[in-house]
Amino acid sequence: MVGDLADWLPMDVDIWAWVGGTQRELHETGNMGLAMALSDIPAQALEGRYAQLDVMAPAIAQHAESLEQPWLELFARYWHMIGRVGDRANGAVALGDAAALVEFAERADVRDCPSASAAVEVLAITQANTDGPGLASERMAALNTALSGIGPDSLAFSGLTTQYVSALLDAGQAGEAVAYAEAAVDRLREAGQEASWELAAASARALLAAGRAQDALAALEAATGFKPDDPVAKDRREALLKSLILATDGRIDEAVEALPDLDVVGEHPREWVEWAHTVSLLVSSGSISNTWQLGRILRQWITYFETMGGHRSRFELALTAGRLAVARQGIWQARLLADYAESVLADLSGTEGLAERVAELRAAADAEAEPPLPGPKDELVAYFDAADGRTADPERWVGWLWPLSGTDLEATRRHTTTLGFLGYAATGADIYWKTIAEDGDPATASDEDIAYLTSLLIESGQDERVERLAARLPETRSHLTLARLHRARERWEETAAEAERAVAADPTLEARRLWSGAVQQLGDNAKAAEILRPLLESGEGEEEDTWRIIVLSTAIEDWPTVRAGAAKLGMPIQSAEGPIEEEWHLIRAILPAPDGSQREVLAVRTGPATARLAVPQPRGMEYNAGDVIVIDPRPLEPIPEDPQERESFVVPFAGVTMLRPGGYTSWFFDGAAPSEDEWAEFNEVLAERGWPMWVYSDENYTVTHPATGERLPGVFGWVAIPPTVRPAELDAVLDDVTEQWSHPLAWLDLAREVGIEAERHERISKEYGL
Repeated sequence: MVGDLADWLPMDVDIWAWVGGTQRELHETGNMGLAMALSDIPAQALEGRYAQLDVMAPAIAQHAESLEQPWLELFARYWHMIGRVGDRANGAVALGDAAALVEFAERADVRDCPSASAAVEVLAITQANTDGPGLASERMAALNTALSGIGPDSLAFSGLTTQYVSALLDAGQAGEAVAYAEAAVDRLREAGQEASWELAAASARALLAAGRAQDALAALEAATGFKPDDPVAKDRREALLKSLILATDGRIDEAVEALPDLDVVGEHPREWVEWAHTVSLLVSSGSISNTWQLGRILRQWITYFETMGGHRSRFELALTAGRLAVARQGIWQARLLADYAESVLADLSGTEGLAERVAELRAAADAEAEPPLPGPKDELVAYFDAADGRTADPERWVGWLWPLSGTDLEATRRHTTTLGFLGYAATGADIYWKTIAEDGDPATASDEDIAYLTSLLIESGQDERVERLAARLPETRSHLTLARLHRARERWEETAAEAERAVAADPTLEARRLWSGAVQQLGDNAKAAEILRPLLESGEGEEEDTWRIIVLSTAIEDWPTVRAGAAKLGMPIQSAEGPIEEEWHLIRAILPAPDGSQREVLAVRTGPATARLAVPQPRGMEYNAGDVIVIDPRPLEPIPEDPQERESFVVPFAGVTMLRPGGYTSWFFDGAAPSEDEWAEFNEVLAERGWPMWVYSDENYTVTHPATGERLPGVFGWVAIPPTVRPAELDAVLDDVTEQWSHPLAWLDLAREVGIEAERHERISKEYGL
């Protein structure tokens, strides 16, 4: 709630007042989705719920603009940027938006907002993500200007100061960073304020960079109880920094114990460079295994920073990954990473000493001996095929097969696809392209070679080569190749057109799947089903094709085809004709929410690909209890193996589309919780009438006793009525069943709708603080 967030997050109280007021306004205008999301936006940014954040933050910013509330617009835009440049570590791709936020914060109607200077902090973070050392001077200049206008009593002070310390470190001024951080902490203390945990961590980093590892550890431990700006990430980041300090100080066992696992940091790009650096220190001591899997992960991280414009991060990761590759005799990879790091220099502003670091990596690779071959050179392909897929080292095999690749087709296939698996699709594509398209004739190549080559070209972004390849292929394979490219780029009309031509020339299974999938994306379920239906009749398709036919046919209510598909799968259907509306079992339907997230709704499965929602939904949703939806019959979670767990497990399925709305309308109720007997009667009365009800409050929800002010257990939820029931009938039933309760229940919206005792429900809401 807004009050909780005001205590939790570093934003000025005036901003939270704006948030609370606007929430009430959105509720009153019926915009429940935005109202629900507004106070949730900071949590979305910090908890990594980016699908929601990327939908709702721009929507709220747009709404704030229409209401002419620039402070609120700043709030929404700020948290959206924090979600991008914080944990996701967006760099160059976010520079324009970060600069625009600073420009917006400088407007006459915004600059007096207590949080306006936070826009400078966002820009500094974005610049650090892009090229920290190269943009250090620019960051310090802007931060210094912003800090000159505020004092330690401002909530923006710690954040701006933290970024200034970071900029000093990137500029190579460790001593100055230590002094600046200590002075800032003293100023905060004198003003009766406490430094944020992030500022304390920056101070510890400065001490470490200054060669004072023990002091850095002491500073970090002393700050463990400080209030963090990012409470979700604090424990993870603290453990990682502690591990780095300990590793630098040679306390290897303690560093290994403190190091967060890969599955902890794997979804948090902000930590990747520091984690990789720490691991490289620990690997050299032999305390952590240096495996090809680690190399593959680091290559994936490099690719991520390519996409986000994190130029300095991808340079540092390339060198770290290269040194680790040398240590495990991955010589070919170390050389590729050196080439890669050298290519990044063109994107960096400050490159002093970087070329020398690249040269050191190359020299280390050249000095390392290649691992011995596992067998005779002319038998390597056979050795590769005989290798145990679980224990074989694909990194070694790339090096062993390299001399044969490009000349021996079988070796080339295995070599290039393994390169792609390890994250070097572009290198594999270049070799494969030369073999198939330059030294050979693609028209005579096998379907397998064309498929592998196309996949590598698409993965490495070589679209122009895919088009050139297609132009040299026979008609059927040409259209199929282009359809693969268009599908990968989500160009659905082009995918459908090329796949249709491929089917016309040769109706292969892949071509039909591509065509049907693209047509479905374009919204034509009937045609998508028609394209696949011959597979059901001929038996050429696989089980997944039968399920797709069932889903598509259900969406268009082609029940004979649904029954035919179910029969093929051995799934008994009780009725012989008409809609399939049976009572199978309870499921969890995963459906979209207005804030961009997903909502889990209990439903009853009524057929192979249908379910009827059983739980009332708040106003503003596109679905409600009684609606029949189409589901994807593939479970989203595995069925538990343990019999006891399986007994209580409710299988989740993804909702596909609405099939038949039930026409139910939901009405909100709220108040003090009744006794167990009163609540049992309430449930029984509603159940007898078939009116679904669901409680959305939890055990922590309380209301205020109007006489004593004490907190009482509360309850709120929704009741849904079918279209055949008038709201006045629900009002009368609720009034009758709750008449003798110790504390009254309120249903204000319903009372206003029917025009009965609305004033009483307003009074109840006010007296109980609902």
